[in-house]
Amino acid sequence: MKYLKNRTTWAWVVYILLVVSTAFVGYQMYALGVLPDTVLYPFLLILGLVCLIFFLLNLEFKHSKKITNTVLAISLILSCAYMLGAYYIFRTNGTLASITAIKNTNDNNISVIVMSESDIDSLENLSGKKVGILKNIDKGGTEKALEQIQKEMPVEFEQVELDSVPQEAMALYSGDVDAVILNEAYRTNVTELEDYADFSTRTRVIFQAHFKTSATNEALAVSDVTTKPYNILISGNDTYGDVGELSRSDVNMVVTVNPMTSTVLLTSIPRDSYIPVDCGDAYACAEGELDKITHTGINGITSTKRTVEKLLDIDINYTFRVNFSSVTNIVDSLGGIDIEVPEGQAVETFYADSTLEGVTEGWNHLDGERALSFARERYAYIDGDNQRVRNQQMVLKAIFNKATSPEIIVNYTSLLKALESAFDTTLSQDEITDFIKYQIQAIPDWKFESYQVSGDGDTLFCPSLGQEAYVTVLDQNTVALAHDKIMAVLDGKDADEVTEAEPKESTEDIYQQIPESYEYNNETGTDYYDPSWYYEEPQWDVQVPEDSGLPTEPPVEEPENPGQSVEDPSQVPEG
Repeated sequence: MKYLKNRTTWAWVVYILLVVSTAFVGYQMYALGVLPDTVLYPFLLILGLVCLIFFLLNLEFKHSKKITNTVLAISLILSCAYMLGAYYIFRTNGTLASITAIKNTNDNNISVIVMSESDIDSLENLSGKKVGILKNIDKGGTEKALEQIQKEMPVEFEQVELDSVPQEAMALYSGDVDAVILNEAYRTNVTELEDYADFSTRTRVIFQAHFKTSATNEALAVSDVTTKPYNILISGNDTYGDVGELSRSDVNMVVTVNPMTSTVLLTSIPRDSYIPVDCGDAYACAEGELDKITHTGINGITSTKRTVEKLLDIDINYTFRVNFSSVTNIVDSLGGIDIEVPEGQAVETFYADSTLEGVTEGWNHLDGERALSFARERYAYIDGDNQRVRNQQMVLKAIFNKATSPEIIVNYTSLLKALESAFDTTLSQDEITDFIKYQIQAIPDWKFESYQVSGDGDTLFCPSLGQEAYVTVLDQNTVALAHDKIMAVLDGKDADEVTEAEPKESTEDIYQQIPESYEYNNETGTDYYDPSWYYEEPQWDVQVPEDSGLPTEPPVEEPENPGQSVEDPSQVPEG
């Protein structure tokens, strides 16, 4: 009798645990909102029926030890499974909330940098030293850094004004200055120069100022992401770590989605595209001047978005911002991706990372690091940046296919962890869950189309660098065709059907302000191109003192394809 009483008590404990866990998982699934009603309510009903069945079984066979123990064991296993499932659903909800949280600020990091062998190891050691600062580029960031330096350690040093980012590196290497103050967003502009490829290893940071600037990257939301077409801008920063840190935007892709026709168009813009910049929220930025689109990322994603909108004459509804870490982490969390390399596009070793195995013709299974290197590869191809853009599109398609396949169930836990810090977006949590719900219910057969704008190489002045650099002067016919293809998909048509751009009544030539030639600066006696035609004031004129010890000719940023002459645009392959 006592044994039966104890068994009944345990049965009630287990049953109550089953009811609580069932209610918990049901609530979490309802709160997540990814299941369509036709699936959600039957699912909740089944959960309730399972509870009822186990309750009736416990009552019916309470005098049977064997059956009761079996029912209790199954009930306990179900309870644990429900609690675990509820936990992961709760985490999913938290992940979606995290990546869709609207960020109203940009992260800025300004470093005080010295040579590795320097005896300067703190701000205190800067007393009486020469510190190079940029005269006109990122003036606001430099001022913020100087303010924080004085708060941290009041110290007097001589400020040496320099005209360009490469000139800062040049002055530091030559010993003309003891330290430089540089926005970390410009570091890759230095390391891409052949003479300063070892900048990160030959120098060290002794102090870093951190501050935030305002950002107003708001979505132009559509009424329903499952029925209305829209454009998403994917901006890929060339950094690891925090996706919110300002850096160059090396991937600029407009994803046009029409859920009614199940069509997705990927429109890519080469990172060296030379176009008018919309500064967005940024300060110390050359509003409306021609610069590489990759440099807009230094100003923030709002600048990149508005610049792309003006270039293609479209509206961007949403943005996704990712970086190198995002790609590697997401691909690894999916268990790798599969890409098909066309004939003639095999790469034995990636130039982006020579330690990794390349790709062969046909199907290749790539982990995160190889997928990233494949997406970044350009030196191995005659078509350079144009092929890199196509590689990026292949990687994005592969990630989408893997993430929407049944295999995602196996890798769901790792994917959640990767997504928590992988990107930020202006899509709302409700819009993402609505889209997932649509994917589950409709199971659309997505059709992917792709296009990229193209142009010819040249060497022209870039305000963000303070000197000339390799750029891509876009063919305006490809820009117009990109616009027409995007509009076709938004209108429910196929982009592939649009093969020629429709003639426009009037087309503004965005390159009309480029002079046929630059004039030699007789006043300073240097070989710098004179960029004064950009500005009403001559503050950008380069002044290099004869006794400064600096070379009279600055290094030119390397072109995308080694071996090509940046002085002869005809040697750059057409898009």
